[in-house]
Amino acid sequence: MAVLAEDLGRAAQAVSRGRDGLTAEVFSELAAVEGLWRGLEADPAAVMTPYQRFDWVSAYRGAGIDAGEAIRILVLRDAHGRARVLLPLTIGRRGPLRVARVVGDRHANFHMPLFASREAAAMPAEDLTAALVEAGRAAGIDAFTFRNQPRFWDGAPNPLAAGGLPAPSDAYGMLLGPDAEATLRRVFSGDTRKKLRAKERKLVEFLGPVEHRVAGTAEAAAEIQAAFYAQKAARFAGLGIADPYADGAVRRFIAAATAPDATGRPAIEVHALVASESGRILATFGGAVDGARFCGMWTSFDTDPDLGRFSPGEILLHRLVGHQAAQGRRALDLGVGEAGYKAKTCDETIELVEQTVTVSPASHALALASRVAVRLKHRIKRSPRLWAAAQNLRRLRR
Repeated sequence: MAVLAEDLGRAAQAVSRGRDGLTAEVFSELAAVEGLWRGLEADPAAVMTPYQRFDWVSAYRGAGIDAGEAIRILVLRDAHGRARVLLPLTIGRRGPLRVARVVGDRHANFHMPLFASREAAAMPAEDLTAALVEAGRAAGIDAFTFRNQPRFWDGAPNPLAAGGLPAPSDAYGMLLGPDAEATLRRVFSGDTRKKLRAKERKLVEFLGPVEHRVAGTAEAAAEIQAAFYAQKAARFAGLGIADPYADGAVRRFIAAATAPDATGRPAIEVHALVASESGRILATFGGAVDGARFCGMWTSFDTDPDLGRFSPGEILLHRLVGHQAAQGRRALDLGVGEAGYKAKTCDETIELVEQTVTVSPASHALALASRVAVRLKHRIKRSPRLWAAAQNLRRLRR
């Protein structure tokens, strides 16, 4: 196999040809692939999550969250030169090894590649793995670690998930229908809707009218996010947990991702339940979006105990589901991890796996350690007894 390795500082750093005519290109600048990337994601045939939108990745990268890691964008083309797969990666050190992972880390619930079509997503897993190995050799990567890989996405298989280990937690979501009211009746039981109406009436008696707002400008998004940061800070302080949203780089990312682009659509859409007269923000919800899906990233609510009895977060979630269906989106998920409100609302389990692709001989020990860690986390998270013990140990350490 011939490998043409160019200077690592150039846009296209490596080109290699793998099995079945797949050609791998590795780029080191987002700008070098922006046109291709936007073209792929705009195609209705594409299979991707909102976390792989160019604007989401660009905002994340520009904020400097992974400032110590190099970025590489892998593009796989078929024998006809058509781009079939696009995968944005960051390359960092793990001991002596150079390890690649999908851009987004813990801020992205799903780490799939962007597939140009369902046909591309149906490629044999061994072909994709072989292409990754060859591209990794050309780019000096020792291993790829892939977290939170959905087994299926929008009904299409994800070849990168084949052979992976079950992740410690799955994600939870729901399909949306074209009729918003019918969707709400399906998602929320009659008893739940009745209770929410009663709570909202009492909330209105307590604070006056409330409304659901969707940020349409950068200024509106910043106002909602300011409330979110305050609400989360109070929540984390009460639990004795360090606040991850206090990080300046994380806040820069969110500010960039929630600002509408030229078409008026942000990479992250933010919602709030607001007291109309005072402007007080009672609850917030943020999610990565594309034309078809809302992927929940965070939620918060005012920690005032006088408000807690009205469940403003649940009222906002009810409004959010109806709004997304009315906007024509086909699905909504509430992210990775178990929670009571997810169990009550979601009717879809998105199975996730974790995968390590080894490139250099030295990376096999890393793969073995990763598999042991994944199995252990999976066992703890899926066992109520072990999970309770882990939570107690965490509290003791705090």
